[in-house]
Amino acid sequence: MNIDEKYMRVALDLAKKGKGFTSPNPMVGAVIVKNGRIVGKGYHKRCGSAHAEVNALKNAAKFAKGATIYVSLEPCGHFGRTPPCTDALVESGIKRTVIAMKDPNPANNGRGIKKLVKSGIRVKVGILKEEAARLNKPYIKFITKKMPYVTVKIAESLDGKIATRTGESRWITGDDSRRFVHDLRARSDAVMVGVNTVIKDDPLLLSRTSKGRQPIRIIVDSHFRTPKNARIFSEVKRSPVIVATTKKNGPDPFSRVDLKALLKVLAKREIANILVEGGGELVASLVENRLVDKFLFFIAPKIIGGRLAKTAVEGTGVDRISRAIPLKFVKIKRFKEDILIEAEVN
Repeated sequence: MNIDEKYMRVALDLAKKGKGFTSPNPMVGAVIVKNGRIVGKGYHKRCGSAHAEVNALKNAAKFAKGATIYVSLEPCGHFGRTPPCTDALVESGIKRTVIAMKDPNPANNGRGIKKLVKSGIRVKVGILKEEAARLNKPYIKFITKKMPYVTVKIAESLDGKIATRTGESRWITGDDSRRFVHDLRARSDAVMVGVNTVIKDDPLLLSRTSKGRQPIRIIVDSHFRTPKNARIFSEVKRSPVIVATTKKNGPDPFSRVDLKALLKVLAKREIANILVEGGGELVASLVENRLVDKFLFFIAPKIIGGRLAKTAVEGTGVDRISRAIPLKFVKIKRFKEDILIEAEVN
């Protein structure tokens, strides 16, 4: 590992501290090094607050002059919620900037780098680029495609069932897995479910592990069947609820929510990443429309069985194996009782 990679890994580790708080902004970390010693650290703590570079410069104070800054994403060269970071870097006397990846935001893409070079600061780009891109996949999709990053969470038995033939699903997975899901909710902008899940399970869809930030709750309900007394409406002060329906929710039994259009509307509301928690018909619609980016399969060591028992992805399904959606395994994690398989859509 060379010196630049060493310090960039520190910047990437710092960036991760902002997970769940910076959306729709990216997670960014910055490290200032002078004479072989770290003199300043910073990361983007939450959307609307100071960026990583500014926090690192404040931490370094006078030691920033003549130093090198390592930053996991190209410093912004434009006015957004905060002033351009490039101006702060130039004023600080930083002599060299090492960047993991260019900012894919069309408002900045390359502008920050050009400003730094024009000001006489040496710039190196591409150190641990792949790691930096993986860290901010939701942001990259959101800022380039104007669509949220969609993660589908599935809790199933070893034989692929998410409920028994009578509809009972509590609890297939163990306490550790469910605690992890509550952490996922806290780090997501929104949690989405289908109306059948609301009717059958009456979930609250809040995070029990979060002391502050809660996800927006979204119900996909084509025919507006959500009960008015559903538990999900009992905590609207903590987190709003969006019910997505259709104009023809009454007379047309075949009308469906246009999920792609819905996601575009949600993106305009700065919802950059969504955790989908069921049910099988909603997941099937998302899969069929190629709207899923990642799957999280929590698999419990249980056999439920039954041809009438619900499966994770309902709908019609493909007619040929060649048309199956290919996935790439990213990570396998073991909980006390269950296994989590993280897979991305190729």
